[in-house]
Amino acid sequence: MKIGERGQVTIPKDLRDRFGLKPETEVEFQVVDNSILLRKKPRKLPLDLWKGRCGRRFAELGYSRVDDFIEDVRGR
Repeated sequence: MKIGERGQVTIPKDLRDRFGLKPETEVEFQVVDNSILLRKKPRKLPLDLWKGRCGRRFAELGYSRVDDFIEDVRGR
């Protein structure tokens, strides 16, 4: 495999499939023991983004607390 004029390489399809690399997947490069390592960039989702996202839906289901919903699901 060669690096193209614009510094690009093509990741073989079997490797893209194996590691779930799709268009728009963010990757990062690291230097490890004098080699270049390419890996998927870990997704970082702050908990603040999730806070309060389900409250309205739980209320529609008749729950005022998530803990009550979990207890019902677990059959307690």
